[in-house]
Amino acid sequence: MKTTFIGCGNMGGAMVRGLIGKGVLSASDVTCCDLSQACLDRMKQIDDAITVTGNSRKAVEGAGVIVLAVKPWAVQPTLESFKDLLDLERQDLVVIAAGVTFGMLSGWLGNDKAALFRAIPNTAIEVGSSVTFVSALNADSQRTARIVELFDALGRAVLIPEDKMSAGTALASCGIAYAMRYIRAAMEGGIELGFRADEALNIVLGTVKGAADLLSASGEHPEAAIDKVTTPGGITIKGLNKMEEEGFSNAVIAGLKASQSK
Repeated sequence: MKTTFIGCGNMGGAMVRGLIGKGVLSASDVTCCDLSQACLDRMKQIDDAITVTGNSRKAVEGAGVIVLAVKPWAVQPTLESFKDLLDLERQDLVVIAAGVTFGMLSGWLGNDKAALFRAIPNTAIEVGSSVTFVSALNADSQRTARIVELFDALGRAVLIPEDKMSAGTALASCGIAYAMRYIRAAMEGGIELGFRADEALNIVLGTVKGAADLLSASGEHPEAAIDKVTTPGGITIKGLNKMEEEGFSNAVIAGLKASQSK
C-alpha cells in the first residue's frame, strides 16, 4: 500500500527507516514530504526508490496511508494545505502529535465522521523498539488492525481509547527519558564505585536490558523478581531501602503525573 509521510524529521524519518529496513514497506511505495531539503536528501539516502517532495498536495495523491508527523502547532496549517484532496473513506490518516485530539482534527477537517488515527511512539522507534500508543476514531476493525500492525513492526503497539493517550504519553514517550535518567544516575554511581565511565555505562545498559528481558520472559511482577535477590540482611535490600528513603519510587510516580498535567 502506498504510504506517505508528511514530516520526515526525527520521528517520521525513523519510521521510514524502520519500516523499509524491516521489509514492511517497499521503498517504491513510500513518499516523503518535508519543507527541509536536507530531510528529503536523508530520505533518499535510505533508498533512491523513495519519492520525495516538498509539496504536501502532491504527496497525498494516491496514498492509502498518510502519516502526519509534524510539530503539534503545525498540524492544523499542514492539514489545511491538502484536506480538500483527502478521501477518508479510503485513506487512513495517522497523526503523530501530542495533545492534538480527535475533536480538534475533526473540526479542522470539517468532518466528524471521518476515520482517523492518533499515534504516539517514543524515540526507540529509531531502533525498532518503540512502545507506541494508537487510538482510532470512526475506523472499522480491519483498518484499525492495519495501523496497529504498522507500528507493531517498530516495537510494540498498544491500542487504547483516546482518553488514555495523555497517560500513555507520560508512561512511554516521556518515560523513555526517565529510564535514561536512571541509566545516567546509575552510571555516575558506578564511576564513584571505581569503574571507568564507559565500563559503568556498559554494565548499567546490560543490567537494565537483563531486567527487562527477565520480566518479559517470566511474566512475573517486578516485586516478585526483586524478592529473589533480596536476602535477609543482604546488601541489595539495604540499597533498595536507601533508595526508597531518598524518595525513589515517589519521585518516579510524581514525574509521571507531572508529565500528564495539561
